[in-house]
Amino acid sequence: SQVIGFAKQSDGDIRVESGNEGGTTFIMYLPRVTIDGEGAEAEVEEPITITGDGVCVLVVEDNSDVGEFAVQALDELGYSTVLALIGEEALAELGKDCDRFHIVFSDVVMPGMSGLELAQEVRRRHPHLPVILTSGYSHVLAQNGRHGFELLHKPYSIDQLSRVFRKAITWQAQR
Repeated sequence: SQVIGFAKQSDGDIRVESGNEGGTTFIMYLPRVTIDGEGAEAEVEEPITITGDGVCVLVVEDNSDVGEFAVQALDELGYSTVLALIGEEALAELGKDCDRFHIVFSDVVMPGMSGLELAQEVRRRHPHLPVILTSGYSHVLAQNGRHGFELLHKPYSIDQLSRVFRKAITWQAQR
């Protein structure tokens, strides 16, 4: 779980191949860098932060302290937020007025409905709405996989948060 956590936090991935006659191969993919440690020129990114002006995020987090941190971080980036403590509460918010939300940002491990179950239900009901999952438990993510959702590992920085939200906004704009 620590290896997959490291790979994902480094914007990389791991592939596992098992042979019929025994033996397993783990292939770790990490971003390319130059000898001086700078990112390769072909992978130059846009500025790290993006303004969230006009973007409303439904934050779903069962730990109120972590939820408040996420809300404050998103507020600093200019996003407006609504906090739901459980998946069912999030679905109720979406049911009231889905059009006001641009992104759902949900913890994976929650009592009752998990973040992954919530994400799948949101995708079924509102396929245009991007979902970003977050977890501090690398083993949970390794077992469950991403299932096509953006993934942000806890603890995350404001820059990481901004980057993954920029990606989700870009995805939504292309739909």
